[in-house]
Amino acid sequence: MKLATYQSSGGQIRIGIVHAAETRVFDLAAAAERAGTEGAAFRSMLALMEAGDRGLDAARGLFDTRGGDTSLSAALSEVRLLSPVPVPGSIRDFVAFEGHMLGAPAALMALKAELAGEPVPEPPANPQIAPFFLHHPNFYKGNRYSVIGTDTGFRRPRGCTHLDYELEFGIYIGKGGEDISKARARDHIFGYTVFNDFSARDFQMSEVGNITGPAKSKDFSGGYAIGPWIVTADEVPDAYALRMLSRVNGELWCDGATDGMIYSFEDMIAYASQDERLHPGEFFGSGTVGLGTGMELGRYLQDGDVIELEVEGLGVLRNHVLPAKEESQ
Repeated sequence: MKLATYQSSGGQIRIGIVHAAETRVFDLAAAAERAGTEGAAFRSMLALMEAGDRGLDAARGLFDTRGGDTSLSAALSEVRLLSPVPVPGSIRDFVAFEGHMLGAPAALMALKAELAGEPVPEPPANPQIAPFFLHHPNFYKGNRYSVIGTDTGFRRPRGCTHLDYELEFGIYIGKGGEDISKARARDHIFGYTVFNDFSARDFQMSEVGNITGPAKSKDFSGGYAIGPWIVTADEVPDAYALRMLSRVNGELWCDGATDGMIYSFEDMIAYASQDERLHPGEFFGSGTVGLGTGMELGRYLQDGDVIELEVEGLGVLRNHVLPAKEESQ
């Protein structure tokens, strides 16, 4: 199933099943009420996750029996899609793609030289992955209150001259647990979605090497775009064989694939759950695919740009850049 959180034309926040070739959304709470069945699992996406297999089975059953009732569905063009979990339990963004580990350090050094007015160094002929990336999955934690959904604009941070996107995808935890083995980790994946970790690269220059991790180069309002919906895990037979694309104003900037991950989501779950309980609704980002940033191409986002990230089978996440606030605000 494709599951979305959306705001109806009347302003209510609902969850539903996206269907009809991704043109309509079926209101699960309204369908449960119409059927006279328990609808607590359909109050929110988090409630559905917490309901587990029982909730998903109930959703499928409602759609099977009442999906043909046109009064229970709305056109996606008539509603506003929100991020699937508007405030996730947490955001962990990992570094998992070999191509990005190899290419990003040289891109950062090139930007550092540019900002300092110095000659841009030639990238190394044989780049190597930094050893600490190879010991275990690495991640940082983002601001879960700064999440936006698709077709939503976000403001450039004040003073940022080198704004960037990051082409990623991610998972939501559906079943909690602690000390989860890699062999059992897939059972804890609720579903997959597209992720854009926006970055203020010029800010990042002052944070590189900071042992506390990225700060204001990542954390700003709207800096984490997730969506357009969740594709449940049962409909993604191989998450590591999907094409990944980025387009800016319709121009293709990156054409990659998920097969370049040296750490799987199962690895991430096993590592993150060591001596720590994971909960439904937490979000894990894959990290950026190789060449999945403007920085690696020497290109940056301008006000008004429309960024589209597409992952095969998961949908298109679309956002646009708004000008920064006035300095007096």
